[in-house]
Amino acid sequence: MKLSERKKKILQIVVDDYIATAQPVSSKSITEKYMKDVSSATVRSELAGLEELGFLTQLHTSSGRVPSIEAYKMYVAELMEKSNLSLKDVGTIKQAFQNHADNLEAVVQNTVKVISDLTDYTSIAYTSHSAEDKIVKLEIFRYKQQQALLLIVTENTLIRDRFIDIPLEMTDEQIAEASRVISKLFVGKKLKEINSLGNAFESEFSAYRSIFDSVMWAIEDYIVNNNSKVLLEGENKILNHPEYTDAEKVKNFLTVVSSKNKLASLLSEENDDIEINIKIGGEEGKDMPKDCSLVTASYSVSGVKLGTYGVIGPLRMDYQKVVSVLEGVGQILEDLIKNKK
Repeated sequence: MKLSERKKKILQIVVDDYIATAQPVSSKSITEKYMKDVSSATVRSELAGLEELGFLTQLHTSSGRVPSIEAYKMYVAELMEKSNLSLKDVGTIKQAFQNHADNLEAVVQNTVKVISDLTDYTSIAYTSHSAEDKIVKLEIFRYKQQQALLLIVTENTLIRDRFIDIPLEMTDEQIAEASRVISKLFVGKKLKEINSLGNAFESEFSAYRSIFDSVMWAIEDYIVNNNSKVLLEGENKILNHPEYTDAEKVKNFLTVVSSKNKLASLLSEENDDIEINIKIGGEEGKDMPKDCSLVTASYSVSGVKLGTYGVIGPLRMDYQKVVSVLEGVGQILEDLIKNKK
């Protein structure tokens, strides 16, 4: 049902105020703080109408109203105002990533901690890759005298940013040549096809077999041990929110976040075309508790998916803050990786 502009305004006020205070919102507080030109009787009538429509509830007959799941859904869909990160928050994100700028994999993994720190909620991340993925880029760079940095990118994701051993006597020119030849062999191949390339390499570039073996091992290890990865940060932060003084709610929440399979189920079917995805109250009928919300974003750089990151927390989540953090982290992460490349 379409709401009048005044009902929308009052509903927005109730949700914003409840998110900020965790206290039921009364008609008196609305008129005193937000709508001084409207009578308290008019606001009471509008609140009653919103309650009849299922957007508000009353915990007690003498108390103010609190938002329902439907109110939060309308809020994020139509009423929530966009906000920008503070300069302090932007600085925090940049500093966290720059501390790991020499290791792209560490940058990506560190994202989950930054999101949790800035939102004060539990943050989660999911990366999943397929042996059907084709390699689109492979490069080897000298790092130290006997170490090189291996970068492998597939059609769908960055899969490896790691160090490999190289022979002591290898020159920079020889490393560049090894990178060129191995890239020529691997680019365009599916990950599952890599095992069959040993003989081809032997005849084409046997002088640097040790580097080839290191690259082969990295890919095989990735396929066997890293088909999917779930990262979690700040699971105990749920206790910072007053609605989780209830032991049963805490138990339900921790049951979900302590299971990597359940978290993967929540995140694995995200639509990559949606920049920000918000699920409220277990609406998907999966493992998410009905008193929780999940906000996620899929991060990509130059068409390469880096992973799906998000926040899981109470219905009374600061959606405005969470969305601004996810968007800000994504933009800064993209800029950092592009500059590194």
